[in-house]
Amino acid sequence: MSLQDKLDAFKEVFKQQAPEGAFEAFARSSRELAASGQVERSIKVGEKVPYFTLPDSEGNDLVLEELLAKGPVILTFYRGVWCPYCNIELQALEEVAAEIKARGATLVAISMQGPAESRKSQRDNKLSFPILTDQSGKLAEEFGIRWTLQPYVIEFHKVFKVELPTIHRDGAWNLPMPARYVIDTDGTIAYAEVNPDYTRRPEPSDLFPVLEKLSQSTTA
Repeated sequence: MSLQDKLDAFKEVFKQQAPEGAFEAFARSSRELAASGQVERSIKVGEKVPYFTLPDSEGNDLVLEELLAKGPVILTFYRGVWCPYCNIELQALEEVAAEIKARGATLVAISMQGPAESRKSQRDNKLSFPILTDQSGKLAEEFGIRWTLQPYVIEFHKVFKVELPTIHRDGAWNLPMPARYVIDTDGTIAYAEVNPDYTRRPEPSDLFPVLEKLSQSTTA
């Protein structure tokens, strides 16, 4: 079963079981985010990535430049441990993590949640790759993917006890759009997939043709 098939299956279950109005509110929020044009304004293939240093779940700083010195870097921005769609995606990425490493690339996940929540993400999903904390979504903003939730959808997050201002420790109702990037060793974005609809994610296998192309350009 593909990643998207798994996401669609969960979406159907949620639609049947969610409190009245919740499914419609989340869908409306995604439609409005898509219509805002923010995806089109986000960082694109061929552009240089903003360099960063961010802490992992154990408090150790990871420096993008140091990772790129070893090979291409795959960044996946996700919403948080509370998001079942994100957990399904992280599990799918873990299934290909060994192959990504074998191809000389480094896989890194990024969220706005704190270290404790990141460790829970790693435990619950049995992840072998690091999760970094993007405090207040500053890096997500540089990528052009941070957005502010609409008031009507904030109310349903509260119903589900997803208090983002507390989880993110910044007092704000912001999230990153789910996004995945492949960054070449010179800091250029070779692949970018951003979707305002959090129920849709690219297949992990989409990464391999990109990594293959980068490998060929390196050896040419």
